[in-house]
Amino acid sequence: MTASRNHATRLVLPEPWVGRLLAWQESPWIHSLGRFLALAVVFGFFAVCVEGGKFYSPRNLENILRQSAVYATASLGMTMIIISAGIDLSVGSMIALAVVTVAWVLDWHVATPGASGGTQVVYLVERHPVLIPWLALLAGILVSVVAGICNGVAIVGLRVVPFIVTLGTMGIFRGLAKGLADEKDIYPHQDTWLTRLMDPTLTSNDPGWRTWLLPPGVWILIVAAVVAALFLRYSRPGRYMYAIGSNEETARLCGVPVARIKILTYTLAGLFAGLAGLMQFSFIGGIGQPTSAVSYELFIIAAVVIGGGSLMGGQGSILGSVIGALIITILYMGGQQMGWPKWVQEAVIGLIIILAVVIDRLRQRETS
Repeated sequence: MTASRNHATRLVLPEPWVGRLLAWQESPWIHSLGRFLALAVVFGFFAVCVEGGKFYSPRNLENILRQSAVYATASLGMTMIIISAGIDLSVGSMIALAVVTVAWVLDWHVATPGASGGTQVVYLVERHPVLIPWLALLAGILVSVVAGICNGVAIVGLRVVPFIVTLGTMGIFRGLAKGLADEKDIYPHQDTWLTRLMDPTLTSNDPGWRTWLLPPGVWILIVAAVVAALFLRYSRPGRYMYAIGSNEETARLCGVPVARIKILTYTLAGLFAGLAGLMQFSFIGGIGQPTSAVSYELFIIAAVVIGGGSLMGGQGSILGSVIGALIITILYMGGQQMGWPKWVQEAVIGLIIILAVVIDRLRQRETS
């Protein structure tokens, strides 16, 4: 009887290698490797299916990087929001507002008396070719930061769920963009270095421009991603975001300033949306288009979820979101080159979001 009881006990107790295996499976490096594998599978599918090797041509690869840079830059802020168990549906409208603001400042002009007694239009960018582009850059980022602060203050002050607040501000910010542009596209009087932020480099005919290797906007994304990753991992506010997303009430009882961290989170999201707006302005040809970035919130949220972010909060990574943005862009551009209707592309992306959420829920259930 004693022997059988001891034998049963040995069967119940976990072996040391089981614990090591579980820890290995939950390693962030393993999760990142899995996302890289998913990226390779999606890219390989379109590389094989698109005729003539067009999908992996240098021009197309550069276009993938350029388009994904917009999604990925905005997803840096969305990652922080989702980690803290929030959501932001207004990010596409913030990008559009930044685009229009940049174009409006670059097109700033005044009427002055002419020599023949009439008036002539003077564009300030002609008189101040260095100052005005920098003012446009700062204005585009500042307006998005203010929009992010408004989101954070409304969520904290009104105690309304982020979904409802950002659903409302999505319309407000889009309306402001259309009002500033007088409901038409703004065409700046002349091109500046802001217009070239996302210009192709590898396929450029300019030897000096090719020395950049990647478009300046992509370099901005790389720097911003590194800073955001370090912020989340090593700064106190970054760790507080994870704590709030895991259990807000427990975080508050532990002394975490929940209200201030939430406002900071949405402010940083506005900052990254402003940077994405600068890239979008260049990507669409240097015009202020108030209808740009429509439905971008879907792609940006999808990038974070595919990258491992949990809509329940407490999970997510910058690297995963960047990989997710690449996957979304490859699906979108690959579908276009294969002749998929737009509704099919949107349905596929929606299906992938659902699958990513289901996988996340299963992973959480196994962990618990």
